[in-house]
Amino acid sequence: MSVLAELGLAPVINAAGTVTRLSGGILAHEVSAAMAEAAGACFDMLEVQAAASRAIGAATGAEAGIVTGGASAALLLGAAACLAGLDPVAMNALPAAGARCEFIISRSQRNMYDRALEVAGGRIVEVGIPDRFSGAGVRDASVGEMAAAIGPRTAAVFWVAQPWSEPSLAEVVRVAHAAGVPVLVDAAAQLPPLANLRGFLEAGADLVAFSGGKAIGGPQASGILAGRRPLVASALLQMLDLDVPDQQFRLPPEFAGNTALPFLPRHGIGRSCKAGKEEVVGLLVALRRFVAEGDAARQARMLARLQAVQAAMGEVPSEIMDGPTPLLLLRCQDATAAARMEAALRVRRVHVNQGRMRDGVLVVHPAALAEADLVPLGQALAAAFASPDKAG
Repeated sequence: MSVLAELGLAPVINAAGTVTRLSGGILAHEVSAAMAEAAGACFDMLEVQAAASRAIGAATGAEAGIVTGGASAALLLGAAACLAGLDPVAMNALPAAGARCEFIISRSQRNMYDRALEVAGGRIVEVGIPDRFSGAGVRDASVGEMAAAIGPRTAAVFWVAQPWSEPSLAEVVRVAHAAGVPVLVDAAAQLPPLANLRGFLEAGADLVAFSGGKAIGGPQASGILAGRRPLVASALLQMLDLDVPDQQFRLPPEFAGNTALPFLPRHGIGRSCKAGKEEVVGLLVALRRFVAEGDAARQARMLARLQAVQAAMGEVPSEIMDGPTPLLLLRCQDATAAARMEAALRVRRVHVNQGRMRDGVLVVHPAALAEADLVPLGQALAAAFASPDKAG
C-alpha cells in the first residue's frame, strides 16, 4: 500500500491552476530528484542562501535574492526590510510601529495578500478612488496622489503587478525614489512571460516577490525575494536562525556589500518564513528549467494539454484562449448553470478555475495537470456538461 493510501489521501484533478488550496502543481522529476539529493546531507544555510542569491541574480538581474517559504513570506520579509533596513534595533522592535511604518498603495490594488505588510509591522495607507472598477467613472489613483501621500512616516510604496495596475510602475518608481522611498512589488503570479523575471527590477523596483510554486514549477512552499542588496540582506537576517555568537556570524559577500552590523539581532519577525534546504535547491533547479524552456516551448506544451482535454470532451463546445498560458473556456448558459456544473465536477474530484464563473464561464488551466489527467478530465467535463445535476 502506498503512503498516500495509508494516510487516506486521494488525489484530485487540478484544472484550476497552481493554486495553494489544491496543493499547487506537479514537480518535474529533475526538481524532486534535486530535493531528495539535498535531503540526504546537511549544509550551512547561509551558504545555501548565498548560492540561491547567485542563481536568482543570474535569472533576474537583481543585486541579490533569497528563497523564502512562499510569495507571501517574501512580501512579509520585504516589508520587514523596508521597515528596519540593516538596523538591528529596529529589527528587534518589529512588529511595533516605528517612525517610518506606512506603505502607500493604490486602493484599487488592495488584496488579501497585503496583510503580510501588516504582519511585519506596517500600516497600509490607501490612495485614490477606483471609479473604473466600481463603474462610477473612469479614474483610479493618480501618480500625483501617490506623491502627495508620501511623507516622513512612509516606509515604502507597494505596487501589485497586474497589466491594469495604475499608476504604472515607472510612475510609482519615479515619485518614490524622488522622495527616497523604496518600491516593493508583488509579482507572485506574474510569470510567464519570462521577461517579467527582469522587467519589474529593470523598471526600478527595489524588491520584487515571486511565487516559486506556480509557473516556475518549484516546491509549493517556496518563493523568491529579489532586489537591492541591503534590503535583501535585511530580509535574510530577519528570516535566519541567528542562534550563534556575534563574533561567529558573517554575512556572505552575496549579501554583505560594505555593511557591518553593530550587533546581531534576535530571531526576526520573518523567522517563520524560512525555506528548508530541500525547497531552496528544488526551486533553483526549477528556476533554471523555467528560464531554459522559454515562453514559446512552454506555451506549446500547455496548448497540447488543452487540446488533449478537448479531444476527450467530444462534442462539448469549448474554445482555447491564447495567452502566455493558454486557457480552455467552457461557456455555460448563465452563472447559475456554471455553478451547477462546477459543483458536479467537484463531486467527481475535478476542480476547474472559478475566476469567470460569474460570467457563466468555467476555465480549465493547464499548469497543474498531469499527463494522466487529460483524458479523465475531458470525460468528466463531457459528463458534467451533459448532466450537471447528476454528479454521481
